[in-house]
Amino acid sequence: MRHSLPIAPQFYVTAPQPCPYLPGQSERKLFTALTGEGARALNDTLSKQGFRRSQNVLYRPACSECAACLSARIRVADFEPSRSQRRNLRRNEHLNREATSPWATDEQFTLFRRYLDSRHADGGMADMDIFEFAAMIEETPVRSRVIEYTEKPEVAPKGQRGSGRKLAAVCLTDVLDDGLSLVYSFYDPDRIKDGLGTYMILDHVTLARQVGLPYVYLGYWVPGSVKMAYKASFGALEVYRDGQWRDLGNPADYTEQPHPLAVRPITEQVAAITLPPTESGLKSGR
Repeated sequence: MRHSLPIAPQFYVTAPQPCPYLPGQSERKLFTALTGEGARALNDTLSKQGFRRSQNVLYRPACSECAACLSARIRVADFEPSRSQRRNLRRNEHLNREATSPWATDEQFTLFRRYLDSRHADGGMADMDIFEFAAMIEETPVRSRVIEYTEKPEVAPKGQRGSGRKLAAVCLTDVLDDGLSLVYSFYDPDRIKDGLGTYMILDHVTLARQVGLPYVYLGYWVPGSVKMAYKASFGALEVYRDGQWRDLGNPADYTEQPHPLAVRPITEQVAAITLPPTESGLKSGR
């Protein structure tokens, strides 16, 4: 099924599939292609409306009977790490951060495979090969960076050879006009106790603050999903709900699933989307 606004882009809806987060639910996604000269502006604009990027596609959940998935972002200026998050920062302060162009390497893929096999062996990406991995990293029409976290090389005694760098974690990050968006991250599964997933988010808050960007986008928080529960532990968290960003408040208040009739039809959802200015300076979709 295809839905469109008066001026491109075109929006489409996927067929229902089993929800990976909530048992007994099915999911659909509203999506559009991210191509051409206007890709960066479209990514910036739709990210502010709860969309996420995957390669050259922007998508947002559009389930017919559920609206649990909420896009989440951290307000950088107001964020203060919790006591456990401060411990996390100290525990991982020895790591080096290096931001590079979106280029896939064998070292990244080896770590990625270890991560999937250990943490998400039954997930949708479980069968991804090196070519698909390279496409995930490299096929980006917007401003993206691969941020690698490595162990500092050990200095060997005189006359001996020191050990080289060791890749601990990787994050594919989009640079938006108002923040950093963590597209996908993975880490050494042997270091679960180090909390590298949390550390990457904390470090992105630091990085966003350094470059003057107000938000760090975390993807979707899903009440009731154990996989996504960690996102609610970050302070100064906002969620995109009913067409606007709101403070998360008490996560326990989000346990109730909305009534099916409260979910807006796809045509209404598409009509409410705001697009970047056209060349004529007018707002399409209004």
